[in-house]
Amino acid sequence: MNTDIVIIGGGASGFAAAIAAKETAPDADVVIAERLPRTGKKLIATGNGKCNLSNMSLGSRNFHGTIDAMGIIARTPGWYELFTEKLGVACVTGSDGREGGVYPRSNSSATVLNAIRLKLSALGVRELCECEITGIRPSDGGFVLTYKEGEIRCRRVIIAAGGYAAPSFGTDGSMLRLLKNMGIRSEKICPAVAPLRVSPDRLRGLKGVRIKGEIAAFSGNKELRRERGELQFNENNISGICVFNLAYLFQKYEGRLTLRADLAPDMTETELTKYLKKIRRDRAGTTAEELLSGFFVRNLAVWLVKNVLGRSPSEPIGSVTDRDIMSLCKSIKSLELAVTGCSPWQNAQSTMGGIPADCINDELGSVKYDGMYFCGEILDVAGDCGGYNLQWAWSSGTLAGKNAALSLKGGKK
Repeated sequence: MNTDIVIIGGGASGFAAAIAAKETAPDADVVIAERLPRTGKKLIATGNGKCNLSNMSLGSRNFHGTIDAMGIIARTPGWYELFTEKLGVACVTGSDGREGGVYPRSNSSATVLNAIRLKLSALGVRELCECEITGIRPSDGGFVLTYKEGEIRCRRVIIAAGGYAAPSFGTDGSMLRLLKNMGIRSEKICPAVAPLRVSPDRLRGLKGVRIKGEIAAFSGNKELRRERGELQFNENNISGICVFNLAYLFQKYEGRLTLRADLAPDMTETELTKYLKKIRRDRAGTTAEELLSGFFVRNLAVWLVKNVLGRSPSEPIGSVTDRDIMSLCKSIKSLELAVTGCSPWQNAQSTMGGIPADCINDELGSVKYDGMYFCGEILDVAGDCGGYNLQWAWSSGTLAGKNAALSLKGGKK
């Protein structure tokens, strides 16, 4: 097969690249090469099937890595019009109760994928599914791509194959490994937007506990970031959106990362101490576990008595001293959990690490191979949970597609 532009990866960034490339160079032959039987599988799953397209509060704080994601987003300001005008997808904000999130009015990712497919068809973009690219080599001012059925010769190639996260959706890191063999390096890889592992011994008895709180990541005594939201405890990890937004820190601080959870962020330590002393007095004659049973779910109340005070929950409540209450309050306001690792890739929504800033130019082109472009998760950008990673996909795909097409016409390279 001979073509002008091949986009490796039929996900969000690949779709955006295909649309931008074809609109920039309508006469160019554009092909999406997807390893799965059908494109868009990961897009369907985003936002729990609701497709959190973006966020109205975009800022540098929400993106992590060596690449200036907000600089790229600022150069592609028409992302909202991409859906509402070009694709005909009616959008709303905060449809799941989360402020700032942009969603399709239908609350269904299938609506978005269908609109994208209609647009690609109207533009004449071809899809080649079950086409896993296993080799890329420069040739005659372009590239030769190897796959099971043979070879594809193209003038430009856009790598939109994703990272390691969610391998069941086709992103298993194989393209990063292929690029490494071509001399294109990547930053240290770890899961992002994912649960964080804690010693199972530390969490025994907390499985299934959900609580609104505040959580901060520390390395030593240095606070790295603080988030508020629902905390979820499982056998060997802690999760929830507020935890997901701290997971990227594991890349840099592996072995030196600690979480401190405030389980009562709406109360000061003094207020909490006063409350518990009153409960001890009012519930005289009961057991120690009743000290917190009106404040937390019972298994968390019992866990705190056992693990913070080292007491049996069946001991008399009157045996709990003022010093015990002070100790409880300190732990409730700053429960320390040492991070032992990240969750497996199948539980991660994004990849921290990837091709760094010094391997690309301002057009998202490779500095090593002229005519090769990158977009999406394969680049060293990880966004927070809440539409930021899809926004990066739309913006980086749009810029890579546009510049690949311009280079065909003798414009930017």
